[in-house]
Amino acid sequence: MTTAPTHWSADALAGIADQADPRLPVFADADVVPILPDHDLWDMWQIAYADGRTAMVAGRSWWFFLATPRFDDPEWRHDEARIRLTSHGADGWRDHGVTFADGFTPGSREWSGSAVLGEDDTTLTMYFTASGRRGGPRTFEQRLFETTGRFIVEGDEARCEGWTNPVESVAADGQHYIVANQVEPENGGIKGFRDPAYFRDPADGSEYLLFVGSAGWVDEHLDGVIGVAKRVDGRWAIQPAMIESIGLNSELERPHIIVRDGLYYCFWSTQAKRFAPGLGAPTGLYAMVADSMAGPWRPVNGTGLVAGNPVEEPTQAYCWWVTGEGDVISFVDYWGLQGADISADAALRRRHFGGTAAPWFRVEMAGDRVTIARD
Repeated sequence: MTTAPTHWSADALAGIADQADPRLPVFADADVVPILPDHDLWDMWQIAYADGRTAMVAGRSWWFFLATPRFDDPEWRHDEARIRLTSHGADGWRDHGVTFADGFTPGSREWSGSAVLGEDDTTLTMYFTASGRRGGPRTFEQRLFETTGRFIVEGDEARCEGWTNPVESVAADGQHYIVANQVEPENGGIKGFRDPAYFRDPADGSEYLLFVGSAGWVDEHLDGVIGVAKRVDGRWAIQPAMIESIGLNSELERPHIIVRDGLYYCFWSTQAKRFAPGLGAPTGLYAMVADSMAGPWRPVNGTGLVAGNPVEEPTQAYCWWVTGEGDVISFVDYWGLQGADISADAALRRRHFGGTAAPWFRVEMAGDRVTIARD
C-alpha cells in the first residue's frame, strides 16, 4: 500500500464542464417502480464472491438494501435503517425480509456495507456499519462490524440465518481517521467511518476493507477520504488512506474496487453539496484508477466524474454501486422536482422521494476512461 494518499484536486474537477456526455437521463414515471410499496429502500450492495463476481443463485442476483417503513418525512429514515434482503431476476424485484433479528446488531440502526458469499453458495459474511449504540440515545457514532451466517434459497423463498455474534472489524485510530462519534451533525454533515466494502486483490490474494472516512491529520471541514484496512495475520489492520479530498469534498461514500484488464478502478458516490463552493461538480458516481493497490490513483476521464445526475434534476438518484460485471445500480432519491425547493417542506419531500431502485445502466472501462455505455 502507498503511504501517501492521492489528492483529488479542484484542478481535476475543472474539466467537468468540457467532459463529453457524463450525465444520466431524467427519470420518467415508468422508471420509478416500488420494490416494497410500504417501505423506502435506498443504499444497496449485492451478494458477491470474494473475487468480485456477482453471485447468481437460482437464476437471480441478490441484493441488500437499507430500508424503513415509509415515514411522513423520508429524512427520518436514517435513524431507523435496517438491512433488508431482496433479489432481482427476469420478473423484476422480490423482497425477502429483514436480514437480522430485532436487537441483534450492536447499533441503534444498521448502515451500509458489503456481503461476500463462499464458493459453497451458502456461507455468507456481512460487513456492515453499526450507527449509534443499541438501547442508547441517538448519536452519529459509526463502527465497522462483521458476522457470518448461512444464505438459504428454497424455491421462491430466501433467508439469512445462523449469524455469528457481530465482531468489530477495525476501529478508527484517531490519527489516519477521525473517530466518528458525533452526537449531532456539524456544518450540515457528519464525519465518516462507515460503508465497509470487501476487496480481494487478484495480484497476491491480499484482503482489504475500504470505507468512507474523515482525515485524522487535519482540522478541516472538507476532509473526506477513502480509507482502507488490510487483513494481516487474520486481523484487519488500519492502513493510510488511499484517496483524500481535503479542501475539496467532505464525504466520499460507498467506495469499492473493480479490477478490469489489470487496472484497479475505485468508485465512490458523493453529493454536490459536499464539495467546496463554486466547483460546479454534480451529485454522481466518481472514480480513480491505478495500476495496483499501491497507487498512485488517477482521476478517470481526467476529472473523476463517471456519471452525474442531469442538470434538470440534480438530486434524482444517489448511491451508485458498480458490480464486477460493469452493471450500475442506484436508488431514486428526490426526483421530478422541476426546480422545486424541498428543504423546508417535509410533505413535498415525501411526494418526491423515490425510495426504490433506479434504472440500471452499464459502464465501459478502458484504460483511464470510464464512460456510460450508450446502447
